[in-house]
Amino acid sequence: MKNKTYSIFGAGASGLYTAWRLLNGETTSEQHQSKQLNHGDTLELYDWGQYDFTNKHKGTRAAGARVCTWHYQNDKTKSYLELGGMRYSEWDGKNEAMSGGHRLVTTVIKQLDLDKYSVPFNESTNPLYYLRTKNMYYNDISETNPAPYNVKNDGASQPPDNGFNIVESLAVTKDKGPKTRAEWCKFYQDGKITADMPESSVFQKGDLLKNIGYWNLMFDQLGSEGYNYTNDGNGYTSNVINWNSAVAFQANNEFTPGTEYKTLTHGYSSIFNALFNAIVKLAKQKGVNFEYSPNTRLHSILEIDNVIRYSIAKREHPDKKSATKTTDAAWMAMPRGSLDLIAEATRYEDHKGLDVLNHRKVQLYLESAVLQPSYKVGMFFNSPWWMATAANPPAYPAPIISYEVTTDVLKALGAEGFPQQYLVDIQKSKNPVVIETPFASAADLISNVEKCIGVPLTAGQQAQLLAASERNTIGPSVTDTPIRQVVYFGNNALDKTAKPVYGILASYDDEQFTSFWEELEYSTDSIEKIPFSENYQPLIGPRKAPEVMIKMLRQQLAAIHFGPEADYSIVPEPLETRYMDWSLPPFNAGYHAYAAHYDICDVQQKIRKPSQLIKGADANIFIVGEAYSNDQAWVEGAFCTAESVLNDFFGIKPIIDNKEYPFICPCS
Repeated sequence: MKNKTYSIFGAGASGLYTAWRLLNGETTSEQHQSKQLNHGDTLELYDWGQYDFTNKHKGTRAAGARVCTWHYQNDKTKSYLELGGMRYSEWDGKNEAMSGGHRLVTTVIKQLDLDKYSVPFNESTNPLYYLRTKNMYYNDISETNPAPYNVKNDGASQPPDNGFNIVESLAVTKDKGPKTRAEWCKFYQDGKITADMPESSVFQKGDLLKNIGYWNLMFDQLGSEGYNYTNDGNGYTSNVINWNSAVAFQANNEFTPGTEYKTLTHGYSSIFNALFNAIVKLAKQKGVNFEYSPNTRLHSILEIDNVIRYSIAKREHPDKKSATKTTDAAWMAMPRGSLDLIAEATRYEDHKGLDVLNHRKVQLYLESAVLQPSYKVGMFFNSPWWMATAANPPAYPAPIISYEVTTDVLKALGAEGFPQQYLVDIQKSKNPVVIETPFASAADLISNVEKCIGVPLTAGQQAQLLAASERNTIGPSVTDTPIRQVVYFGNNALDKTAKPVYGILASYDDEQFTSFWEELEYSTDSIEKIPFSENYQPLIGPRKAPEVMIKMLRQQLAAIHFGPEADYSIVPEPLETRYMDWSLPPFNAGYHAYAAHYDICDVQQKIRKPSQLIKGADANIFIVGEAYSNDQAWVEGAFCTAESVLNDFFGIKPIIDNKEYPFICPCS
């Protein structure tokens, strides 16, 4: 039998996952054996950039496409920041419909033996806000201390995320509406406004939510000031744009204070280093020729005479074909911006064969994903000047001190001689739940632990518990100024004996705010030299910020933590400052959202193998990645689309039991 070639274009989350599962997956039946990679077959992995995977395959930036861990002085033993995707929601391993979390990311981390590096990514239960020049904390917003917005029905006396609750209650409450992943998929198709609406409302009872823009709906229900308050205080402009309301209802449940996440002590990029290493090892074991080609992009792709023919281009001349090859199956593991570029290469020329990407129905479905530009700027300092314990403490310190008892904390306490029965009681705690629950104060933690174990802790035991469970990250603080969110990574270096360096994500923003920072990428005496379409900064890696950007950041950070009249100089000069502009090519977006007026379930099913949308066509060309997933903006989405393609078109057994966890939405 002729040896086959499989080609993957894109070495980010979905591309690496696809390669890994093609090598370690088991088929569901003998009829699919011929599709498996066997001895003598070839697996190609193309990477437009050059990610720093291994000592043999060194690169210009950390692995992970739109995940990018940046270490101080580029030293992996020193403190790090995440300048792209940075966290995941851990799954408890229970195969129940109501179990939350990112099941595939959690599974991959465990199978790659990375769970020993998994640590809480602590979100504050009482974040700091700086809105319309007023500094305030989440828990202090009240009727006597409202936010500076003229929101109807005294809405300014409630936290800003209450706007999400008001809008969602039109169809979903704690007592009605979808609760499971499968139920939400059905809701995307037939979810309607169920509340009785006044005649003055633009939208009425019975209207399908998938056909309503979320901004339109929010404005209709909250008014101008209510919308602005939710927009500003939410921190993510991308969450309140005019996207698909049905999907927005579910997605915005993620972004409320107290939602728990985890990350990896070596940085989130380390999951992709581990995947690459596993691919190399598995290919060698199976006798599969693994060919990794960095600095190479997919230029164009066609099916001619039932053969997939693709052209590649090199980094030096990314618009010019450098070679044309054939393959038995092709995966475009990339976001919409990159797919658009590939389609453009053949859109305006006559050619033989099937041009899948430029078919009218495929274009329609590709456009269901809205590109959402984002921007991140990281800074390292000598000291955590934003803390209440700083030498010159700010008037409004970051309220990031919290306490959380995790499995690792229990192990540490056990090693210190903490009573074994207490540890067992905490591990099994139900009323109150102590394990994996963040507490804003030491008193709250101690009180709940004592209720759990039924006896008071000694002073020594209290000290042990607090020392082991204290967290001083992550935030965020939220503002309506262009930095939008500040995330405090602190001193997270692996080398604890070195001089501490403290990092913050000084700006985490999206949508219209990205252009604010883009103009500050240049000094005041410089002019444009590179076309926007040729600025591949995200592929190269975090770029050093010029002084004008640094001063602008210090100015806004001073206002957040020291008050609106504070001078920028009160914020210390940083040790290092670098930025990632995700609005630039080839990604053209940090993440994506679904547009209104689409059947999202059908999009997810069909766009994976776009020839399904073309009558009489059947080309082994696949699209995987976060953009058209059920978990947009998350690594989980990239993994789930990739897994679903392998399950449905290659007969590979699901990596986990997906009965209660559809990887993508089924169509009813």
